[in-house]
Amino acid sequence: MKYAIAIRNMGPQSSRNTIRACARIAEQAGFDALFVSDHLCIPPDQTEGSGGRYLDVLATLAFIAGATDEIRLGVSVLVVPYRPAVLTAKQVATIQELSGERLILGVGVGWMKPEFDALGVDIHKRGAITDETLAVIHHLFSADVPGAYNGPLVRFPSFVFLPRPKRPPIWVGGNSPAAMNRVLKFGDGWHPMLPAAELKVKVEELLARARTANHPAPEIVVRRGLRLDDLDAARAKVAAEQEAGATYFIYDLGRYPDEASFAKSVETFMSKIAR
Repeated sequence: MKYAIAIRNMGPQSSRNTIRACARIAEQAGFDALFVSDHLCIPPDQTEGSGGRYLDVLATLAFIAGATDEIRLGVSVLVVPYRPAVLTAKQVATIQELSGERLILGVGVGWMKPEFDALGVDIHKRGAITDETLAVIHHLFSADVPGAYNGPLVRFPSFVFLPRPKRPPIWVGGNSPAAMNRVLKFGDGWHPMLPAAELKVKVEELLARARTANHPAPEIVVRRGLRLDDLDAARAKVAAEQEAGATYFIYDLGRYPDEASFAKSVETFMSKIAR
């Protein structure tokens, strides 16, 4: 099992100094990666915990890339329909290039209707837009001068796509059959939000389908909070996720107040729970 940690890019903890400090603490602690979360247009009735303050995830990862050297950088998850396909591919390629190919691209279709409304995106087309964008990313990362693309939602002529670093791994979020299909068509990992009790059967199903399709076994990613005041229970929870088939564990501290609290939780997790 590999371990990563979520860093808050929202609320008062999303200051320049706190984000940079937490990123460096995570890197020094030995986490495989750190992750940030995506919202662009928080409605007034959904601001609890953040105050409506959210930093753009891709810009935040670019900032963190310059403040770190080795830790991988991920988004859990990028709401794909919020952004134009070609622009997304260029931003992803830029962060991947400047970070030294440390990016992990977690992707999802989104759920918050007021956010879709604010961005002028039809929520009913979110699955189709996501599939098209992922197809565009694969297409553009395939060659320095990829051919013209003519899809049902996106069309463009051939153009130079440089820099063209190695395509980052794509981890598909979501619990639905459509999300699992998306893993096998476009992805390198599955990032569901299922409890361990339900995860095992779905993982077995996905791995069987991957074998049938000659698709490499996907990374199975979970993101969980833990109560560090009961270490035995925390260890048991992580073990249950692994038993259910998870290969990658993102530790979510929740609303830590500052970098000192973050550092304390990180030390406890890495010394007492991670194995």
